[in-house]
Amino acid sequence: MGMMSEFKEFAVKGNVMDMAVGIIIGAAFGKIVSAFVGGVMMPPLGMLLGGVDFSELAYVLQPATASAEAVTIKWGAFVQTAIDFLIIAFAVFMVVKAMNNMKKKEEEAPEAPAEPSKEEVLLGEIRDLLKK
Repeated sequence: MGMMSEFKEFAVKGNVMDMAVGIIIGAAFGKIVSAFVGGVMMPPLGMLLGGVDFSELAYVLQPATASAEAVTIKWGAFVQTAIDFLIIAFAVFMVVKAMNNMKKKEEEAPEAPAEPSKEEVLLGEIRDLLKK
C-alpha cells in the first residue's frame, strides 16, 4: 500500500475529522471566553478593586528611556489569561464528564437476550412434538 493511499485512509477516518472539528470549535470557544473575560468579567472586577484595569497591570523592571522602551512584567494580562484558562478547562471538564456519564449508562443498560437460532427453534419444536 502506497504512502499516499495510507495517508488518505488515515485522513478520511471519522476520528481525524471529529478531531479537526473539535479543534476548530475549541479555538472559537477560546476566543469567546477571552472576549467574555476581557470585556465582561474583568471590568467589574477591576471596578470593585478601585478602578483597576487588569490588562494594564505590570511591574516595571526598568523604566523607559529615550532610546529604549520600559521593561515590564505584565502580570495583569497573565491573571486575565489564567482566568480564561480556568473557564475553558472547567467547560472541557463538564463536557468530558457528561460524555463519560452517557457512556456509563450505555454500558449499564442490559442487553436484550439473544434470539434463539433457527436450529434451536426447530429442535424445540421437535422436542415438543416428541413429548406429545
